[in-house]
Amino acid sequence: MEIPKDLSAENISFSKEKNILNDIAQETKDAPGYGALSEDELMEKVENILLQKIKEGEKQAYFQLGLFYYEQGVMEKAVVYFERSKDFDFQSLYMLGVMLYDGIGCRPDTKKAVECLQKIADTDDKRAKHLKCAAQYNIGRAYFQGYGIPRQSDKDAERYWLLAADDGNPKASTKAQQTLGMFYSREESLNLKQAFFWHSEACGNGSLESQGALGVMYEYGVGVRRNTDNAYICLKGASDRGNVYAMGNLVAHYYRRKLYTKAADLASRVAQLSDVQLIAKETDCLPSYISKGIGMACFYYARCLHEGLGAKKDEKEASKYYSRSYMFDPDVCASLQTKTQHGLM
Repeated sequence: MEIPKDLSAENISFSKEKNILNDIAQETKDAPGYGALSEDELMEKVENILLQKIKEGEKQAYFQLGLFYYEQGVMEKAVVYFERSKDFDFQSLYMLGVMLYDGIGCRPDTKKAVECLQKIADTDDKRAKHLKCAAQYNIGRAYFQGYGIPRQSDKDAERYWLLAADDGNPKASTKAQQTLGMFYSREESLNLKQAFFWHSEACGNGSLESQGALGVMYEYGVGVRRNTDNAYICLKGASDRGNVYAMGNLVAHYYRRKLYTKAADLASRVAQLSDVQLIAKETDCLPSYISKGIGMACFYYARCLHEGLGAKKDEKEASKYYSRSYMFDPDVCASLQTKTQHGLM
C-alpha cells in the first residue's frame, strides 16, 4: 500500500468544545417556551448565545462559534472566527491552518497555512500540547506534497511524520503512523519491515486504513511472514468497519480460496458503490484506495459472472462490470486482466 498524493489533514476531535455546544443547545431547548423549537431555530439560538458571549468578552467563545459553524458546514463563517481568534487561541490557529491549506471555506493559501501550523509545532505553550503532533503531521504532508514550503522534500516529510508519530504513542498522530506505513512501502523509501511496524502501531491505535493494509501484507507476505489467517482477520475487521480497499482484497481472498459464493456476494455489494468522496469523508480513508477497492470488486464480480462462479453466468453483465472496474482504477483492472490471461485467476 504505497503512499498517494491525496493525503488528507489530521482530524482532531475537540470533544470538550463539542460538549459545551451540546450543553448550550440542550439548555436552550429545556428553557421555558423553547421546547417546540425546530432544529434550525435551535441552531440560531445557539449562534446568538455564542455571539453574545463574544460581546461580553469571553475569548473562548470565538473558537466555539467557529467550531459551531464548521460543524454546521458554514465554512466561510468558520474561517472568519478562527481568523479573529488565531492570535490568542491555538485551536483556532490549527483549524485556520488546515482550512487554508485545503481551501475549505476560503481560497487556498498554503504558505500562510504552514506558517500557522509551524507556530503550533514550535511552541512550548502547554495550551498547544494536544495539537503539536497533528500540526507536525500536516507540515510533513506539506513537504511531501510540495505546497506552502520552499521546496518539496521527502526527507523533511519523513522527519515531521516521525516526530508526529512519537514512537507509536496512542496519544500522538495515528495519521502520521499510518502514513509512515505507506511511506516505507514506496519504491523511493522502501523498508517493508518499517512499513509493517508502523501499520501495526497505527492499527493498534485505531487506524482503519492500516488495518486493511496489514491484511494485504499478511495475505502476500509483504514485510512479514505470510499468514492467511491473520490476513482474513485484518481484512474482515477492516471491511466490517467500512474500509473499501479491504473489502476489495477480501473478495480476492475469498476468490483465491474458491469460496466463490462469498466472493460474488461481497463483490456485488462493493461494485454498487460509487460516491468515493462521501465514503472518504465517512471513513477517513484515502479516495485513491477506495477507488482501487471498488475497481477490484468490480473485476472479481465480472469474473464470477463470466465464469458462473458463485453467481449465475451472465457474460453481458460481466462485460458491464469489467468496464466499471476500468473506470474506477485502470491500473487495477489491467493488472487483474493480465493475471487472467496468464491463468493466474
